[in-house]
Amino acid sequence: MLPFLLFYVVIYMANAVYGTFIPVYFQSIGATSTQIGLLLSLGPLVAVLAQPVWGSIGDRARTKNSVLRVLIIGTGVVILLFPLSTHYVYLLIMVCLFTFFQTSIAPLSDAITLEELDKQKRWSFGPIRLGGTIGFAIMSLLFGWIAKSHINSLFVTYAIIMFISVILLSKFPAATGYQSSGKKMNIGILFRNRKLMIYMGINLVLQITLGYYYTFFPVYFHNMGGNSFLLGWSMVISALSEIPFLLYSGRIMKRVRITHILLVASIATALRWFAFSLSDNPYWVLPAQVLHGLIFIVLSVTMAMYINQEVPKELKASGQTLNALLSAGIARIIGSFGGGIASDAFGMKNIFYYNAWIALACTIGILWLIFNEKGMQRGANA
Repeated sequence: MLPFLLFYVVIYMANAVYGTFIPVYFQSIGATSTQIGLLLSLGPLVAVLAQPVWGSIGDRARTKNSVLRVLIIGTGVVILLFPLSTHYVYLLIMVCLFTFFQTSIAPLSDAITLEELDKQKRWSFGPIRLGGTIGFAIMSLLFGWIAKSHINSLFVTYAIIMFISVILLSKFPAATGYQSSGKKMNIGILFRNRKLMIYMGINLVLQITLGYYYTFFPVYFHNMGGNSFLLGWSMVISALSEIPFLLYSGRIMKRVRITHILLVASIATALRWFAFSLSDNPYWVLPAQVLHGLIFIVLSVTMAMYINQEVPKELKASGQTLNALLSAGIARIIGSFGGGIASDAFGMKNIFYYNAWIALACTIGILWLIFNEKGMQRGANA
């Protein structure tokens, strides 16, 4: 499993470079909050269209590895085209092209990795995914230092990381697309799974608030007086906070109901956004980043593992990309575009405050779901 571990280290280094610092780059060339929000929401709009396509191709391809290779190479090539112009329409096109390839990399990687883990029965997904946390933390700190004076270097850095990822991917065993021969299954089967749809719905609501965070936190942090290096440290804190859950995610999933896991993530989300909205000092925001370890990684790993367990093998790639469509597509569109307009109207600090109340409402919804689950169980036992 060493190639898988190293692959996650490297691929999440790329996420740190683009996801954290592309808003800073856009701000450096004079984009407003609304323009940044539009730039980072049109990409997810393309992802909404692309995710089902790539998921279906992955399930029907001779190997999922070949599809993942196309996605990685595509992002590496497109990212190098970004600095050719700062014209707003040009940047819109580049973001759309980039996202067309990039947003399906994580779900397809998870599908391949989880299938191999099912075969070996020796590792759990958490320790492998921990490689991504380590890579994200290292690159957040390293590139945060570089970005202080060379923000434009993010494009070449990202492309180099993609090249290394392709080399590591070549070491993976082949992951067959189960619909490449034999039984065919329609993705509509997933929508008839009531529990899966409820859990994806909860994930969607919380991911909308995270979508706002990923788009505007770097700008919000800079407006507070924090620099790129300190921003990198904030991302290191958030990344390292993921380690405990990743180490014990396998045991947690076996012993704790998924509704209770989602409840903890929802409460942590509300607390984090309240903390962000109650301070104007970048140093006071740093401790709140510890709550990240109870939010993003809990949602992403729990949903990936649940989908791998519950979805038919013929639809595993489609199941992962459907979840990504919601969390990295629709949620990012609402969080980025809607958040950009709202930020210009009400201010970023107030939007974080409103997001806290959205997460709190989601918490109440999960509690209602847990209460009803217990009621249904008592009725069944009677």
